[in-house]
Amino acid sequence: MAAPDALLVMGVSGSGKSTVGALLASELGWKFYDADDYHPEENRMKMQKGIPLNDEDRIPWLCKLHDILRRFFCFVLFCLFLNRDVASGQHVVLACSALKKVYRDILIQGKDDAPLECDHSGKEEKPVEVKLLVVHLTGSFDIISGRLLRRKDHFMPPELLQSQFDTLETPSAPENFIQINVDKNLSEIIATIMETLK
Repeated sequence: MAAPDALLVMGVSGSGKSTVGALLASELGWKFYDADDYHPEENRMKMQKGIPLNDEDRIPWLCKLHDILRRFFCFVLFCLFLNRDVASGQHVVLACSALKKVYRDILIQGKDDAPLECDHSGKEEKPVEVKLLVVHLTGSFDIISGRLLRRKDHFMPPELLQSQFDTLETPSAPENFIQINVDKNLSEIIATIMETLK
C-alpha cells in the first residue's frame, strides 16, 4: 500500500473518531482536523432538535472539508516547489463520520463542479485526488449507544444513533481501508493503525 497523504478516521457518532484521530495525529506529528468543528450552525441546530442530517445538509460540509485538505496539500506542494522545509504536519488526520461511500469520494476528489486544483507552482490545474487511508471504527449499537449516553455537552443526541447506523455504508474494495473494532482499548487501536502505516 502506498503511503497515504491523509488518514480518515470514520464511523458513527460515539465510535471515538475525535479521540483516536487527535491521539494518532499527535503520535505521527501530523495535522489534525475534527470535521465536527466545521458543521454550519444550521446542521448543529438540526441535530440538537433530534433531526437526522440528509445529503443536502452533509454535502456542502464535506465539500468544505475537501477544500481544507486541498488547500493544505497545495501549501505543502508550493513549499516543496520553493525548496522550503515544511513544518511537521505535512500529512493530515481527519476525524469525520463519512458514513456513505459518496461522502468519502467527496473528501478524496471533491465534486464534479468543484474549483480546479493548484499545481506545485501555485497555478490551477486538474483536480488532484488525496491519497487516503480510511480507518473505520466499528462496534455494536449497544456499545456505542452506551458511550453516547455517557458523553456530555455534544450537539449530537443519542437518539440519532440509529439513523447513523441506517446511513452507514461500510468501506469495501477498492477503497483503501482498515476496520478496527472499538471494543479494543485505545492503545491497541493506535498500535493497529501505526502497524498498518508501516
